[in-house]
Amino acid sequence: MSTVITSAGALRAVQLLASRPLVRLVTEIDDNGPIPPRRLAATLPDLSTHQVRTASETARAHGLIQIVPGAGLELTRTGRELADLYDEMARWARRHGIPAPVCEFSSRIRYVFGLLAPSLTGERVDSPTPPGDVEDEAGLARPQRLLLQWLADNPQVAGVSEPEPVA
Repeated sequence: MSTVITSAGALRAVQLLASRPLVRLVTEIDDNGPIPPRRLAATLPDLSTHQVRTASETARAHGLIQIVPGAGLELTRTGRELADLYDEMARWARRHGIPAPVCEFSSRIRYVFGLLAPSLTGERVDSPTPPGDVEDEAGLARPQRLLLQWLADNPQVAGVSEPEPVA
């Protein structure tokens, strides 16, 4: 039996995963290792206290991070896989120079999620046409495939449901 990603679930997942504070938290831990207890706000000084708290609570609730005694916050297997997905999306965006030739890592991630969202939800949104061949479906095939696989492997994030068995 395969999982079914609903449009609403895919949209919720994209909004969650594209959240700048969540991207910052996951990539900070991925790049620099566990964040010691009580050092979260100092480690992410560009985020407000509310953003840091919300990102960490969201990441824990969805099984992306865990608290390890003596080490602090570290990524779970699911969180490491999400960090790999973020890296793939950022590489793709960098190759295409979007949303700008030089920009923040989380901006690249958010832009790619914005490009992928219509194909996941079946909706078309009006957005600026990216430069070059980015509109070509084959261009986004790998990031889209990796995102769909990640969502299928992590139903707690996507809000996916198992189809009803046919009687």
